[in-house]
Amino acid sequence: MANSFRGPVLGIESSCDETATAVLDESGRVLAEAVHSQEREHAPFGGVVPEIAARAHLAALPHQIRATMAKAGLTFAELGAVAASAGPGLIGGLIVGSQMAKGIAIARRLPYVAVNHLEAHALTARLPGLLPDGAPFPYLLLLISGGHCQCVAVEGVGRYVRLGGTIDDAAGEAFDKIAKLLGLGWPGGPALEKLAALGDSSRHDFPRPLMRREGCDFSFSGLKTAVARAVERYPAGALPQSEAADIAASFQRAVAEVLADRAGNAMAMMRARSPAARLLVVAGGVASNGAIRTALTQAADARGFQMVAPPVRLCTDNAVMVAWAGLERLRLGWTDGIGFAPRPRWPLDEPGMDRTVA
Repeated sequence: MANSFRGPVLGIESSCDETATAVLDESGRVLAEAVHSQEREHAPFGGVVPEIAARAHLAALPHQIRATMAKAGLTFAELGAVAASAGPGLIGGLIVGSQMAKGIAIARRLPYVAVNHLEAHALTARLPGLLPDGAPFPYLLLLISGGHCQCVAVEGVGRYVRLGGTIDDAAGEAFDKIAKLLGLGWPGGPALEKLAALGDSSRHDFPRPLMRREGCDFSFSGLKTAVARAVERYPAGALPQSEAADIAASFQRAVAEVLADRAGNAMAMMRARSPAARLLVVAGGVASNGAIRTALTQAADARGFQMVAPPVRLCTDNAVMVAWAGLERLRLGWTDGIGFAPRPRWPLDEPGMDRTVA
């Protein structure tokens, strides 16, 4: 189908606990963006409460959309299309964001794109300006976030082959759980990284699950258990700050080494599939961790790959990536019907993502 849309794309992200909107022009230039964190709403519960998240999206989105459009200097009549995360994620939030996007699309007779949230992460490296010559297909994606940990061969828009993934917890989930054990609150990733900077990463020899095994699957449950046992040696509230820092640093180092080892195997698998592939794209919230970025850069350099990660603000959930994924699909003439139902589960490698399979 020919590319028939013209004008900027409005993107809406509401798959979990960030309410986000963004407007990109037809070239992918960011005209405006906004992210509202729901940290205050969920912190008392130590994690995301789906019902609270959905209500917070509903309260924030109408004003945020209007404000983002105003910041972009556009009216709704000037939009060319609307894109929204339609899965995977928390169904309540997905419904809120998708329905608002559909309402705008209906009112203005605009194309609507139901974006797979994982595809949005996968394509972020192709945003204009992130790489001098762009990010050509194919490339290897390491997606590491609170809900996902997987290695994927990205062969084109809608064309994904899963090479390996977690068999238990995602890396981001492990960070949050260990942070909670250390009394750092929620969300735990940034706080744990800050504490780890004060500690000795060689103080505790925590296990490295699946390290030096074949394939590129991941496991973090055994590592979590080992860290929990180290914390349990101290009575409640009696863990010294210096020991907490050493535990945080040792845990972070173990995760970084596991990710680097598994990514190394994935790079070999990727090269076997596509000998010309030379790019390792790291995306998702955990990709903002400095120690992990360093470990993955070293692993990529050792194998002749270039490691690239989006700017920190685009690693966590955001609407820039949603609008960009929508734009990539719109350029191929791919749109979705208003009846497309949000999906709490939506595998990235599901047949039909590239519209070649019914």
